[in-house]
Amino acid sequence: MSNTKILEYKIINGTEDKELVTLKISDDTSKQMYLIHKALKQQLTNNRVRNASTKTRSEVRGGGKKPWKQKGTGRARAGSNRSPLWKGGGIIFGPKTKTYKSKINKKEKRLAINTLISNKFKQTIIVSNLLKNIEQPSTKQAIREIEQLGIKINKKQKILIAVDKQDKNLYLSFRNLKNVKIIEINSINILSLLKADTILITHTALKQFNYLI
Repeated sequence: MSNTKILEYKIINGTEDKELVTLKISDDTSKQMYLIHKALKQQLTNNRVRNASTKTRSEVRGGGKKPWKQKGTGRARAGSNRSPLWKGGGIIFGPKTKTYKSKINKKEKRLAINTLISNKFKQTIIVSNLLKNIEQPSTKQAIREIEQLGIKINKKQKILIAVDKQDKNLYLSFRNLKNVKIIEINSINILSLLKADTILITHTALKQFNYLI
């Protein structure tokens, strides 16, 4: 069973005082952890790619000519020098490139994301705008605005910034900060939420997230 929970966010530097977000989350605490684990496992599985790849005898270049005649040489029969028995030949049962896929229901994934959003309510900051008045990228300005919100920029503090739409100046301003990640609100995912120590969401992105729910 799912329960409806209303979160009230205060808007910093904005004309509106607050924004209400209604989330549907599971009543059972153990089921909440199960859904988060399931969604995380699904995302990690889909991100997994096996790049190791070997060539079979048909993929190795050359070997079209018969090394020696079939009979009369005293040696074993050979049809190609690209046989797996030969040096430089193909590989038998070697690894091939593979992608992994896992499935999760949309409602389960949404419940997992809503649960994390609810659990990290105290670590979430809503701001009216972020780097809207700059004409060119500026990392100094980005750090200044982040610190004005009471967020410390250090390597141990993982910061997730959710925006309604990616902006070039915004991306270039935060690109050199390795502990800061920018993501569009419609692409928000379990792994990014779990890693984040602080979540910064713009007001327009929060409205869009409320609509997506």
